[in-house]
Amino acid sequence: MAVGRCRHYILWAKVFAPMFFRVTHAGPYQYFQIARSHRDGKTVRQQTLLSLGRLDVLQASGQLEALLRSGLRLCERLTVVEAHAAGKTEPVALRRIGPDLVFSRLWEQSGIQRCLLQELEGRRYEFSVERAIYLTVLHRLFASGSDRAAERWREQYRISGTEGLDLHHLYRAMAFLGDPVVPASCM
Repeated sequence: MAVGRCRHYILWAKVFAPMFFRVTHAGPYQYFQIARSHRDGKTVRQQTLLSLGRLDVLQASGQLEALLRSGLRLCERLTVVEAHAAGKTEPVALRRIGPDLVFSRLWEQSGIQRCLLQELEGRRYEFSVERAIYLTVLHRLFASGSDRAAERWREQYRISGTEGLDLHHLYRAMAFLGDPVVPASCM
């Protein structure tokens, strides 16, 4: 009984080995193929299952795109990608990430973050004042405006640590910046 199961597994592994597309070169031409990988002893070999034709001809005639779209219909996950490419989907939420990626490193390396956190030490704020200041500074770099405008602007961007901040937090952070400062050793 165990031997029969083992044979069945080996047969299944040979038939359903991982398949993929590949492009091979023959002279000046490139050929589009479906291939599979299989193990032959200790080495892994590739076997061509089907040669679909010259890549340039398939691309020019639209047959390559038609073939891939046909196979795409059978894949639930990739159907969403195709629907998006055809303009049949609407984004639920779209957030930009560029400003935070660029300026978060500058914020840290310039010492601004460390200096603010040092000044805030011992104060009992219920929110991250440093993140609120970072948000307002980032907003003023990209779009001038008030704290109220910064709160609305933030909805379009993913800025780490600012998710729970409200408008009154931004006002309180600006009030903190207006407090007199005893000369600090953070610079």
